[in-house]
Amino acid sequence: MRVGVGSGNPVKRRAVERALEADGDVEHGTVGSVESVRVDSGVSEQPTGHAETVAGAENRAAAVLESGEYDLGVGLEGGVARFEGVDGLFLVMWASVDDGDRVGRGSGPSLRLPDDVADRVESGAELGPVMDDVLDTTGVARRGGAAGVLTNGGVDRAGALSAAVSGALGPFVSDLY
Repeated sequence: MRVGVGSGNPVKRRAVERALEADGDVEHGTVGSVESVRVDSGVSEQPTGHAETVAGAENRAAAVLESGEYDLGVGLEGGVARFEGVDGLFLVMWASVDDGDRVGRGSGPSLRLPDDVADRVESGAELGPVMDDVLDTTGVARRGGAAGVLTNGGVDRAGALSAAVSGALGPFVSDLY
């Protein structure tokens, strides 16, 4: 079985590989390869809210399948969102797994953003470049990500995204669905 990950980011591909290793064989058969596929999310560069973030993940998974080269499409999308009754803006991560018949969805951990970072994101900046600026570096999103920085390495981006993919794989690996 060929699995396509709707992103050129190697962290997202690693996250899918981790989830598939942890979940074992997907119902369709043994996973043969996991490949990065550059596709458009169809949402803004900085998705805001759960609905837009989920839509980005679903769009990526569907676009992978539309190429006709993969048995399973996986989309991952990071965004920012608020939760009712909780202060602050949170980094959220959503995954979608699509085989053309079924779609599974799962979320990763939600991490509160520092107020100064949240203010910049809510003013229209994208989280990745804001984190690069705050840390005086480049490429945070392609390494441990904001998740890694915000948890002092307790949760890195690949691990957080892998949790979302494992959740999205539920309908494919559990008889409870």
